[in-house]
Amino acid sequence: MDFTAGKLSNEHQEQLRSAADPLSVSPIQISPKSPRSPKSPKSPKSPRSPGDRHSKHGSDRGSPLKNKKNSHSPRDGRPKKGGCGGKGTWGGLMDTDDGHAIDPNDPNYTSSEDTERTSTKDMVAAFEEYKKKAIILVEEYFQNDDITSTANELRELGMSCYDFYFIKKLVSMAMDRHDKEKEMAAVLLSALYAEVIKPQQVYKGFSKLLESADDFIVDIPDAIDILALFIARAVVDDILPPAFLAKANSSLPKYSKGIEVIKRAEKGYLSAPLHAEIIERRWGGSKNKTVEDVKDKINNLLIEYVVSGEKNEACRCIKDLNMRFFHHEIVKRAIIMAMEKQQAENRLLDLLKKAAEEGLINSSQLSKGFNRIIDNIDDLSLDIPNARVIFQSIISKAASEGWLCISSLKSLSTQLEKQEIDEKLVKEFKVKAISMIKEYFLSGEIIEVSRFLESENSSCLAELNAIFVKKLITLAMDRKNREKEMASVLLSSVCFPADDVVNGFVMLIEAADDTALDIPIVVEDLAMFLARAEVDEILTPQHMEEIGSQFFEPNSIGNKVVLMVKSLLKGRLSGERILRCWGGGGSSTNGWAIEDVKDKIRKLLEEFESGGDAKEAYRCIKELGMPFFHHEVVKKSLVIIIEKKNERLWGFLKECFSMGLITMYQMTKGFARVAESLDDLALDVPDAEKQFKVNVERAEAEGWLDSTFSFNRLGHPMENGFC
Repeated sequence: MDFTAGKLSNEHQEQLRSAADPLSVSPIQISPKSPRSPKSPKSPKSPRSPGDRHSKHGSDRGSPLKNKKNSHSPRDGRPKKGGCGGKGTWGGLMDTDDGHAIDPNDPNYTSSEDTERTSTKDMVAAFEEYKKKAIILVEEYFQNDDITSTANELRELGMSCYDFYFIKKLVSMAMDRHDKEKEMAAVLLSALYAEVIKPQQVYKGFSKLLESADDFIVDIPDAIDILALFIARAVVDDILPPAFLAKANSSLPKYSKGIEVIKRAEKGYLSAPLHAEIIERRWGGSKNKTVEDVKDKINNLLIEYVVSGEKNEACRCIKDLNMRFFHHEIVKRAIIMAMEKQQAENRLLDLLKKAAEEGLINSSQLSKGFNRIIDNIDDLSLDIPNARVIFQSIISKAASEGWLCISSLKSLSTQLEKQEIDEKLVKEFKVKAISMIKEYFLSGEIIEVSRFLESENSSCLAELNAIFVKKLITLAMDRKNREKEMASVLLSSVCFPADDVVNGFVMLIEAADDTALDIPIVVEDLAMFLARAEVDEILTPQHMEEIGSQFFEPNSIGNKVVLMVKSLLKGRLSGERILRCWGGGGSSTNGWAIEDVKDKIRKLLEEFESGGDAKEAYRCIKELGMPFFHHEVVKKSLVIIIEKKNERLWGFLKECFSMGLITMYQMTKGFARVAESLDDLALDVPDAEKQFKVNVERAEAEGWLDSTFSFNRLGHPMENGFC
């Protein structure tokens, strides 16, 4: 090499160019031991760099960049868009490699990483183990029907945070089995609630079931109805709060099957007359229980407890009743027994305290039991001297021990003072009310009555509203059918709160013994007024249950009235007959004839079918003022749909149901009437039966029909349990 000439040889010039250009340098060889690269770069599949190609061909001519540009290799070793990808590259900035174990020798290693990974794996493994054991527990329970053993084994698992899965698995497995297993599942849930499984886990378990409703329906065609019944049973058994339905409804996707389940539970089960008893017996449970039987059992267990003092045995008997919704009767009878036998007071209160603390009797049932005594304290005072003072003492003791919330009770301590303060006002109101009612019977002016109530009861006092209801019906019962009809119309028009109307009827029934001296048919009249109030939708079936729960003595007038109301409402075409029992039709004058109503319904449906306005059709139905006769709308619509295959009318029925214009009961009744007339319809439409079956399936999917409705051409259509 000649350094003195000031020039570099050709070899040294080429080396200098190679050092200055990074693209001519071979890529860094990554050790196969590095955790970041699972494959060695020496793999035959690894793409060669431009430097490799130069070495192979022994060429050192031209620019390395030029060689790279003109490469004909099908593979490209450059990083992908975004700065990552491609073999032999480092990957993206946020890429992680979870497929390799953490190296404790790594300088960036921290012990928390290993701990977090281990704890997560342990939790997943624990949950998987719990799932397996839960399935085994459910299977064993269905085989041996041993609640105690199941409860003990569930406790022994020691993983209460996963109990929601047990709830979900128990119900989902029962859904695909017979009624026996469904009833067993419902009984087990009630038995485990609060004592073994926390309320939050029950809530979460049923939420998970609703979320999975779309999956259930794939294997269980009637999954919506069964799950709705499980939820309704849970509400009746007081293991789910009624608010669960509203909260779940708002959290589920709009078109999920879970929404349909909630609607079915609300409208198909929980809003039905005597729903608690119906739901309790749906799968064969409590078949031989009547209200009187349960009351006798409650009375006997309290008497035995007073003698023996065995609290655990008494609690077991209460649990065995399996009627959480009726525990207020236990509270009421226990307190009355304590008031009658003061030497047993402490023992009975100790039982209620234990039942409350263990969650056996919940706070709402406790409050309801105490409130029932407050409502009847005046009657109790006739048989128990100083009943008010004794009862006040019991309330104070229960509150001081922490098992009763006074704020949930009606007023008792200040009731005497209020009576003295308001006595003059009440007397004046009674006199004016009687005068106003008599004037109304002469003039029929509802507006004048409304003005009177606004001026004389501007504060809308519940007590004065109840007194007005009592006076109105008492005066009407002593008059002719015209006045009775006018009284019912007025009651429907003044829009008192339902609770005030209930209190008015309770006062009427309590005074029925005295009223019977002047009006021998007081039972029949009171029953008809009560039934009319339900037909006019002033009162609901739940209000009827509330009234009935206060009059349980078999031979009392109150009990006879309640039984007669039930009998009237169960009759065929009951709504129509009750509405016209005094010659009216929803107004103070005689109503339309049934044939006129049918003709009006036919015309409005034909007009709508031919392109009429839906809003006008809804308005016409409302103006009929005969909600009990809406089954005729359903029947005629279905007949037109079958005859003309008019889908517009199906949409009309769907909208009527969704806006509450036509109830589930009326829908079911309308379908039942069409089923009865299928033979006649088949004369004009040969495939009428086939079309009707399709429409029944569609209606069931929409949630229109009661679960008790079934159609069988070999027999008769069933509606609400009656042929």
